[in-house]
Amino acid sequence: MDDKKNVPKKKGKTLPPKLIIWLGKFVWTTMWQIMMSKLAPSNQSGAYIRPNSQFRKFIGTEGGNAYPPAAGRYKLYVGLGCPWAHRTLVVRSLKKLEAVISVCIVSPSPIEGGWIFNEEEEGCRTLAEFYQLAEPGYSGRSTVPILWDNQTKTIVNNESSEIIVILNSEFNEFANNPTLDLYPEVLKEKIDWWNEKIYHAVNNGVYRCGFAQSQEAYNQACNELFATLDEIDIALQTSRYLCGDNLTLADVRLFTTLFRFDSAYYGLFKCNRQRIRDYQNLGAYLRDLYQLPGVADTCDVESVKRDYYGNLFPLNPGGIIPDGPDMAYLYQPHGRDRIGTVKAS
Repeated sequence: MDDKKNVPKKKGKTLPPKLIIWLGKFVWTTMWQIMMSKLAPSNQSGAYIRPNSQFRKFIGTEGGNAYPPAAGRYKLYVGLGCPWAHRTLVVRSLKKLEAVISVCIVSPSPIEGGWIFNEEEEGCRTLAEFYQLAEPGYSGRSTVPILWDNQTKTIVNNESSEIIVILNSEFNEFANNPTLDLYPEVLKEKIDWWNEKIYHAVNNGVYRCGFAQSQEAYNQACNELFATLDEIDIALQTSRYLCGDNLTLADVRLFTTLFRFDSAYYGLFKCNRQRIRDYQNLGAYLRDLYQLPGVADTCDVESVKRDYYGNLFPLNPGGIIPDGPDMAYLYQPHGRDRIGTVKAS
């Protein structure tokens, strides 16, 4: 009989569980902070600071403007998951400018770390290359949306809030719905007031929650977000839209955030105090906007989930995309037409 078979084998030394946990957290936290600094720059308190857009020219008929309105000359570059780009698609659809301004859809690449074209555009494979084509030596962010001039081969504007103003007013002679004015002079002051409030606390507020790098920064952003949503919900109790009976750019700017809220921001960005669909007025308001002619055609919830959960690696390292929520409720009756009369056609 071989006595060696009965001798217990010596076990190799292993690190104590406490040390393994500490080491894992240290490595992951360090890597997370490095990745977040690239994805979402923050201030010393850990609050997300959104960089400004850098291409800010306008299309117009005033003398000397290098970018006059014209059918077929300009093109929109958008990502379907991006709420800022989605604004431009909604206004383009409401104004019925599909035959006037073409669209190119780009996709985020977790490997490239930015937006890429499905097929080359102007000899470019990535949006970063496209920005270099527009301005050699450009060192800023390569973001969507882009309003591109096919004639001069450059970017006219990459600030969504300005692009939607351009689309609303500068192409009426070519639009199939030219009488719709989403930014009427009589309501500009009220629209601007809502836009400023909603941008900080809601549009950018969800990102301030999701990209916060400290508990303090998150708490502040989250409190401001839901305080403003509560305020909007109360206002919508007696007003069909933010500025009364008139659909305006303020509604468009809010809509694209609300559409993504339950499927992306509620979970991934930790905005989970309450879903939009559970608000008495905001939920019906979202359904009202979604059911306006042409708006649903601009919405793609699967792209939203894929872009957020699949590409924001620091927030979802496993890349697992959730199955829900069921967005069929957006087609349910909203009853908002009893409050006012929609001005869009």
